[in-house]
Amino acid sequence: MRKVALLTCALLAAFFSSGAQAQSRIDRVKAAGFVRICIWPDYYAITYRNTRTGTLEGIDIDLAREFAADLGVAPQFIDSSFKTLIADLTQDKCDVSMHGIGITPARQEKLDFTRPHLHSGIYAITTKTNPAVGDWADIDKPGVIVAAQAGTYMVDVMKAHLKQATLTVVATPEAREQEVMSGRADLFMTDYPYSRKMLARHDWAKLLAPPVPLAPTPYAYAVAKGDPQWLAVVDGFVERAKKDGRVLKAAVKNGLEPIVNDD
Repeated sequence: MRKVALLTCALLAAFFSSGAQAQSRIDRVKAAGFVRICIWPDYYAITYRNTRTGTLEGIDIDLAREFAADLGVAPQFIDSSFKTLIADLTQDKCDVSMHGIGITPARQEKLDFTRPHLHSGIYAITTKTNPAVGDWADIDKPGVIVAAQAGTYMVDVMKAHLKQATLTVVATPEAREQEVMSGRADLFMTDYPYSRKMLARHDWAKLLAPPVPLAPTPYAYAVAKGDPQWLAVVDGFVERAKKDGRVLKAAVKNGLEPIVNDD
C-alpha cells in the first residue's frame, strides 16, 4: 500500500508540474497583477537610472510602462545586464527583457525575440587629445588598444574585425570609460544610444563613426523559449506601438528618432 501511495503522489506531482509548464506566462502575469521586466539600468536613453534623480528613463522604460498598461498589470523593473541576459530569462528572473537587445545568432539560439523597434551600428569613443586615433581609419593599427564591454555584441564583432589593434574586454560600461580616460585604452566601442550619453556628459569625448555602418544590428525585446503564446503577446504589443505611434513618440522624447526601425 505504501508503494502504491508513493506512486500515486509521484504521478500527481508530475501531472501538476506538466500543467504548470503548459500554462502560458501571460496567465501567470495576469494572475500576479504585475509583469517582471528585466532592464540594464546603465543604458542611456534606453533603460537608464538617472544618477542625479534615481529615476528610470529611456525609450524602453516608457514602452515597458505602456506594455504593462496594455496588459492591465503593473510593471516591476528588475536590474539585469547583457552579460546575464540569457540566464535571467531562462532561470525565470523576469518575464521579458526590454532593454534594446541586439538580435544576434548566438542569442537567437537561447532566446526568442520580438520584431525589432530600433537598430544601431557600432561607433567608437576616444578622447579629443588622443595622439594615436584621430579618425576611424586609425583604429586598426599596431599598438592601438580597443576596449569593449563583456556580454555585448561589440566583443564578437571586434574579434572578427580587428587585425592589428589589441582588444581588451572589460566588465562594465564605466570600466570602458576609465580605460580610455586613464590612457590604458585608446578608445571603446559602443552603439548610437550610449554614444549620445558620452557626448552629452563628457567634454573630453570624441565620436568616431565608420565610413559605412559597421555591424548594423536590430534591437528588440527577448523572452525565454518555449512559450509561443507569451512571445505573441509581447510581439503584438510592439506591432501595435509601432503602428499607433508610441514607439516613434518615445524615440523622439529620448533622442533616438534616427535609429527607429520602421520595418
